[in-house]
Amino acid sequence: MGELRADWRLRLRREDAYGPVCGAGVLVDQCTALTCAHVVGRPDAVLWVEFAENSMLPPVRARVMAGGWLPERGDGEDVAVLRLESPRPQARPAPLDPGVWGGMEVYATGYADGFDDGMSLWGRIGGASGELVQLDAVTRADVVREGFSGAAVCTRPREDRPVRVVGLVVSWRGDLGAFLPEDNRLAFSYLIPVDRIARLSPHVAELSAPEAWDRGFEARVTRWFDHPDEDPVKITVVPPGGGKERSLRHLTHRADVVHRGGARTPDLIDHALGRIAFPAGAYLAYYDWLRGAGPRPGPAGGHTHPAGRPGPAAGRPHPAGRTAPAAGHAPAGPAPAAGHPPAHPVALLVDGLDEEPRPGALIDVLERLRTVGFRLLLVFRREGGPGWDEACDRLLRPALLRQADALLDRLQRVELSRSVRLDVVDSASLGPVAETAERHRVTRRRIDEERDPHRQLARLRALIRALRADLARHGGR
Repeated sequence: MGELRADWRLRLRREDAYGPVCGAGVLVDQCTALTCAHVVGRPDAVLWVEFAENSMLPPVRARVMAGGWLPERGDGEDVAVLRLESPRPQARPAPLDPGVWGGMEVYATGYADGFDDGMSLWGRIGGASGELVQLDAVTRADVVREGFSGAAVCTRPREDRPVRVVGLVVSWRGDLGAFLPEDNRLAFSYLIPVDRIARLSPHVAELSAPEAWDRGFEARVTRWFDHPDEDPVKITVVPPGGGKERSLRHLTHRADVVHRGGARTPDLIDHALGRIAFPAGAYLAYYDWLRGAGPRPGPAGGHTHPAGRPGPAAGRPHPAGRTAPAAGHAPAGPAPAAGHPPAHPVALLVDGLDEEPRPGALIDVLERLRTVGFRLLLVFRREGGPGWDEACDRLLRPALLRQADALLDRLQRVELSRSVRLDVVDSASLGPVAETAERHRVTRRRIDEERDPHRQLARLRALIRALRADLARHGGR
């Protein structure tokens, strides 16, 4: 079935974050929401946007953006495009679809009087009514009412296709003019379709275009963040502008540390040190080591300092004139003993490595962070840009080689354990049992002999995919 809850379904309030509910809205990117102009009331009004179905996302104030006031007129416009006061990249925006046709099954969730937590009504797309589209309800009780204005009209959830937003609820009409739909003989709901809103708002047109988002890229990067067993170093190309970059902007918050190409490398070191567990008093030693000005100190694990754990001394002078961050400011949680692998490897995103003036110096720092367990997502603006070959040779290839070796060892252990468990062999003759792992080891040795770096990387990735598939088949992942 389709998703039960959606970040992009919004509840709108007037006055303040606890004020009266005045309608619904739809989040269309991390800074933009849609609703009806009559819900907002006037172009200079301030509303509070609530993420009604995700309590982890805090409410935020919103105002009508420049060019976003499209009040109701005879030709059917009744739209306001809102700009959030601060972005909400953690919220997944609505998938907008300009395609709508008669007979399509749809539903909408609104916040009618007595239903502040939401109620959903179902119907089918009827015919056109000027620039609006009629929505036929099953019964008059399913006709929208006050509190539904601005609500997303969504396609019927299906297992093989995600829900899509095809329009906004704008009004209802009854033939007798009674206050409630069920008190009329005939009553219908009306929506303004996404394609009409796109014609009125260039910003919505851009967000609803087929190339507005790169969903495949989103899925791959989300999987990388979600599964620490994914490649320890990932290199991707995200050209400026376009759907792929827009999708990346909505995923940046998933990284534990973010470094923008061209920003100060000492700032990256500061932020990274906040994620490394090291003995009390060792901050300066680790700072010098990361910037290449000293030997590596004792072992450390890549993990956020938990509250109360000894860390860098608060107020200690910093080599660059800054002050070391106070201990205990990071989220609390279990930390590994120094020298042990972190429970949750730190994900570091370098956004625009080829925009770095001295990519080699940054790669030096990234190499050292890899040795304490950091995972790296390296974004280039164009393939082959400054630092590309160096990042592949010094970061990607060594990390994938080590990963292949680790997966080979894991597969061999799984095969041996399975053989013993099934009584295929006794413990004295385990050598030839791990046949799959041994076959992959032959491939691994041939990869070492490959002189062409591009072919070597391609064969290495193919080996890692095969190892993961074999581990999954054996239940070892």
